[in-house]
Amino acid sequence: MVSELLQPSPIRTFVLKAFGIFVLWYVLYELWLLPDGQLDHWVALKVIDGTAFLTKLMGFEVWMQGRVLTIAGNNSIEMVNGCTGISAIGLFLGFIWAYQGQNRSRLYFSLLGIAIIYLVNVIRIVTLMLMQELVPQFFDYTHDYSTTIIFYLVIFFLWMLWVRLADGFEALSTQLASQEHMSS
Repeated sequence: MVSELLQPSPIRTFVLKAFGIFVLWYVLYELWLLPDGQLDHWVALKVIDGTAFLTKLMGFEVWMQGRVLTIAGNNSIEMVNGCTGISAIGLFLGFIWAYQGQNRSRLYFSLLGIAIIYLVNVIRIVTLMLMQELVPQFFDYTHDYSTTIIFYLVIFFLWMLWVRLADGFEALSTQLASQEHMSS
């Protein structure tokens, strides 16, 4: 029974790799990057820039001061470290790099996923600004529940897309290898 549990399996390998990556990410982020603050500050400013750009495109007058953003004449929103999306990106990368696949494909998909998570965060902050401007009584509810739901749904769908792509790459690679073997 114990020897059966110790036999390699794709699920066990994924879980162990994912756990290891999450522990590594936690130690790296929580004990070094977050206290240092430079990465969070840079990402926060990029999210603020994207949010200001999109909100201005919608016709609102926007004021920015560092990590603080406001629609003219309204209360401000401050981008704090927990709202930058870095933790969500770390979770996403953990799933992608723990699952099977070719490293080059993983790298490209990781970059695409980071861009998507960034855009989702910009849209989330725009939504919060609009809620504060148009229906402020729903701001707290939107803030408290939208972040978790949106980020985790996006990460889940990106991971499912990666699983399909990676499995498709593996099947194609196996098929090409067997065709090559048959032709020799």
